[in-house]
Amino acid sequence: MEEVKPQLLKITFDGIEVEVEPGTTIMQAARKIAEADDSQGHLVPPAMCYYKPLTASGGKCRACLVKVTAGSAKDPRPMPKLVPSCITQVQDGMVVENTTNEAVLDTRKSIVEFLLINHPLDCPICDQAGECHLQDFAFEHGSVKTRYEEERRTFDKIDIGPYVQLHMTRCILCYRCVYTADQITNKRVHGVMNRGDASEISTYIEKAIDNDFSGNVIDVCPVGALTDKTFRFKNRVWFTKPEDAHRDCDKCCGKTTLWYRGDEVIRVTARKNTWGEVTDFICNTCRFEKKNTSDWVLEGPTKVKRSSVISANKYRKDLVAKPDFALKLAATQFKQIDDSRPYVTDEETIRHQSIENNDKANHRSLAANNN
Repeated sequence: MEEVKPQLLKITFDGIEVEVEPGTTIMQAARKIAEADDSQGHLVPPAMCYYKPLTASGGKCRACLVKVTAGSAKDPRPMPKLVPSCITQVQDGMVVENTTNEAVLDTRKSIVEFLLINHPLDCPICDQAGECHLQDFAFEHGSVKTRYEEERRTFDKIDIGPYVQLHMTRCILCYRCVYTADQITNKRVHGVMNRGDASEISTYIEKAIDNDFSGNVIDVCPVGALTDKTFRFKNRVWFTKPEDAHRDCDKCCGKTTLWYRGDEVIRVTARKNTWGEVTDFICNTCRFEKKNTSDWVLEGPTKVKRSSVISANKYRKDLVAKPDFALKLAATQFKQIDDSRPYVTDEETIRHQSIENNDKANHRSLAANNN
């Protein structure tokens, strides 16, 4: 019997048409556009809580709000409010505005401000710096100033297991770690406690997270709230060299990224896709106990986005072309040096000329003040 393929739905996203299968969300449609053309990556809405490998994630941070100017071909009326693109499914004939809509961009600035209300300025000391989604979000859509004057809420750092430390002060309550523990472990022992502005991530009656896949909550955290205790304060990610590697493991897929400092493996993480999402979770044995190169089969350097700070100093000089605008700017500001002037090497002459030049500068300054 011939397989019947589902009828594709057509959506226009920021003026670009794309066809997707029924059940696809607006976020996934935008990502499909970017995957087909790397130059369109800036069109994809940011995501702080949505995580495709985790079922039911999304709809909490509101970072991905977009404007639907036409609901569908059958009902072209616009949706009255901005909608979260990560959980809103595509309808045939839907028209969506993201980067082209001022209301969306203004709202996104407000979302950044809201997420940073209680978030501390820990970037200079945070291990997540350089691969923090909130950093990227704030850099692209944030404001230089804050209007918040009230006292921020603070929490003490606590160990919630032998390998994981919780900085609740940095948490934005995206629920990713909760979904991860729910969906890849047999028994979740942590979750979101309390309600409203008192909500916090915590373990039940101070229990420890000690299952074989507990380290994955570190990878899914978009900020520095859950950190690897074996990597804390060891290095900045842009000073390390990531390498893809694998090993035969009876608990997980064994596919990882090794982070080198010289010849030393200082961190092991699960591999992430273009959107910073882990597709194959790894066990604690691979993550914390196998930190010798001899434990792994190296596959080669990890592919890093050219725009990422992690790529710093990892590209050969002959492969990186200088931008045209920099060369043009240098040409307009270039000043020819007069090589006909005598080249003075005598220290006494140099000292007298320096005193003379300082006197001239002081006289010019006094004359300008008197005028």
